[in-house]
Amino acid sequence: MKILIINGPNLNLLGQREPGIYGNELFDSYLEQLRARFADVEIDYYQSNVEGELINKMQECGFYGDYAGIVLNAGAYTHTSVALHDCIRSLRCPVIEVHISNVHQREEFRHHSMLSAACKGVICGFGLDSYRLAVSALVG
Repeated sequence: MKILIINGPNLNLLGQREPGIYGNELFDSYLEQLRARFADVEIDYYQSNVEGELINKMQECGFYGDYAGIVLNAGAYTHTSVALHDCIRSLRCPVIEVHISNVHQREEFRHHSMLSAACKGVICGFGLDSYRLAVSALVG
C-alpha cells in the first residue's frame, strides 16, 4: 500500500515557524517516526509552496498512480483554492484533509475550507499527530 503526504505553502518551515501554533518538531523527523509506525505502508512525501505543483503531484499520484490515498495539508490554500477542490474531486483515491492546529480556534477566515467537501474526511487540531490519524484512517 502506498500513501502520499502532501504539505502546502509554508509547511516547509515546520519546527521553526510559529512554534506556539505548529510546535518545535521538524516534519522530516516526524515523518521518520510515521514511517516506522506504519512499516508495512510506503509513505511518500511532497511539499510545495506553489498551488499548481500541488495539483500536478496529486494528479500524478492520485489519478495516474497507484496510491491508496493522499493526506493533504494544503496550508492557506485550504481557504482559497477552487483549483485544489476540483483536483481532489477528479482523483481515483481518497484524500484526507489535515491541519496541525484547530483552525476553528483561529482567525475567522480559517474557519472555512474550500477542500473539505471534496475530501473523504478532515482531521485538525492534534498537532503533527493529525497525520498519523489520517494515515490510520486510510490504512483501515
